[in-house]
Amino acid sequence: MKKRVLLLFLFLAPLLLWAACGKSVPPPNTDAALTQIRVVLDWTPNTNHSGLYAALAQGWFAEEGIEVEIMQPPEDGAMVLLAAGDADFGISFQEELGPAIARENPMPLMAVAAIINHNTSGIMSLAQTGIHSAGDLEGKKFASWETPLVYAIMRNLVEADGGDFARVNMIPNAATDAISALQSDMDAIWIYYAWDGIAAEIAGLEINYLDFGRVNPLFDFYTPVLVVNSDFAAANPGVVKGFVRAASRGYDFAAANPDQSAEFLLQYAPQLNRALVLASQRYLAPLYQGDAPRWGEIDASRWSAFYRWMFEEGLLEKDIQSGGFSNEYLP
Repeated sequence: MKKRVLLLFLFLAPLLLWAACGKSVPPPNTDAALTQIRVVLDWTPNTNHSGLYAALAQGWFAEEGIEVEIMQPPEDGAMVLLAAGDADFGISFQEELGPAIARENPMPLMAVAAIINHNTSGIMSLAQTGIHSAGDLEGKKFASWETPLVYAIMRNLVEADGGDFARVNMIPNAATDAISALQSDMDAIWIYYAWDGIAAEIAGLEINYLDFGRVNPLFDFYTPVLVVNSDFAAANPGVVKGFVRAASRGYDFAAANPDQSAEFLLQYAPQLNRALVLASQRYLAPLYQGDAPRWGEIDASRWSAFYRWMFEEGLLEKDIQSGGFSNEYLP
């Protein structure tokens, strides 16, 4: 996890693309010194990150005067590295960002774009287990991350469906992937459908899936999000806008060209399953922007509703409402 992957784009590629396409806009000035930007991922490379790789592969960060280093997260999490100033941007989640900025000494973090407009996570189970709604989890084994947030969300969903949360067996998830968990002794697991759900489809498994945001709109929170060190943003607003502008181009490209963006991702992460990347990319293409006015835009009411619920559940030290994000850096 601590291994850093240095992804430095060769400047010849934008020149060739520019010449081949006959664009009237001149290529970037490669003689000028580029601003070094470090981006720490939330996990190993996957289709949530495709816009970044599409922007890298096509030289769009270089056009903004930026050279990007993409890093794997350390074992104690991407946000610790980002808050310490050892990275400038990172991939995180609204549910993770809240506790980091609501503490007595808040971490200098701020979301500047929603990578996916709606929450694509939920509960997956094999069809044979008969879990059609959250209340059906009574007496079942749920593979869980052991966090207060997971317990609070699951309690809310189960009890709203008339179930007894005390009868849900919350088991620490030790499996390497969701399919392995369900094929062992687990009945259900929290997944991101764009990856594990698509993997189940490819494997030919019959599954049931409960989408969090559809079961309860309160849980249509933003996950994942592009986060910046807010101290860095305050000191370098132009650089942040340039980075977000290039990332926006990358995600717009991924939405319009899923197969090509999948190829870009595979260039940087050839160890990934090709069929899974292609299918996942096609699934996510219409979801990056979704029904937002533009890619990355965060709705303040939806953002604050989730944080208000977290505060009421005792998951935040203070009521931060719509704190922790800004749309001002979006193009």
